[in-house]
Amino acid sequence: MNSLYKSVKTLGVSLLFASAFSFQPAFANGPIGEHVNHLQENLKDYSEEVQWMIGKVDAMVSDYEAKGNKAVNSDDLVEYWESVKFHSAIETNYVPVYASIWQGLYGIKMAIDNKAPAAEARKQQEALNAALWQGLGAVKLAAQFQQKGLLQSVKATATETMTQSATMDEIKHKLDRVVAKYAERLGDEATQIVHDTYLHLFEGVEGTLIEQDANLVEELEKDFNVTLPKAIADNQSVDDVRAVVVAMQSKLDRAKKLIEKAEKARKDVF
Repeated sequence: MNSLYKSVKTLGVSLLFASAFSFQPAFANGPIGEHVNHLQENLKDYSEEVQWMIGKVDAMVSDYEAKGNKAVNSDDLVEYWESVKFHSAIETNYVPVYASIWQGLYGIKMAIDNKAPAAEARKQQEALNAALWQGLGAVKLAAQFQQKGLLQSVKATATETMTQSATMDEIKHKLDRVVAKYAERLGDEATQIVHDTYLHLFEGVEGTLIEQDANLVEELEKDFNVTLPKAIADNQSVDDVRAVVVAMQSKLDRAKKLIEKAEKARKDVF
């Protein structure tokens, strides 16, 4: 067990589970795929997905560099990320790198949208590539742990004990805790709450919510994985972090109304 601990400690930040993109895209929102409980069997696919993603991003940045932002659709970056099953492998093993990948994707997207120099897009691309490869290595390690029975099985749904509308209230409560922990100067703990809330609560309602407002889902995904973690990492003021949370909670209120409408529609049908 001591050697196992040393292995994990040596990896340190390497225990960041990176992203991959499959040739047969699987819808990433909603329930976690069962493949996350069979990592070893999926390693070949995950490796191919990482290479595929790196190639797709490089092609986009190259087109931007040669022809400008009108030649590319930066929204495709998010589509690539959300189209693959490895998305779940990262989330369920080490969520922080999931946020890092989102930050890399949006870094490229913002560079393109804002017509920044191509060098800036390349800088963000390098950071994304590093996270992807780092994460792939971490997933391979997780697969070894899983084979030895050292990882718990992942359940597809984390909100089985409450309604989806009640889940939205719980998410808002968790975000209040983020602000409280940050105010206590416990930035790492605050960040962990953000990641856990996304994985264990918001992911469980995405499937329903995306049917009602896909753009709202994308906004909240960015908030959970880019905007809020970055505000904490950048040591912004408590008021600034609270402002991010308040804006998120406003979006969550909108989301709750949509979910309640969907829940009512299901009841009316049955």
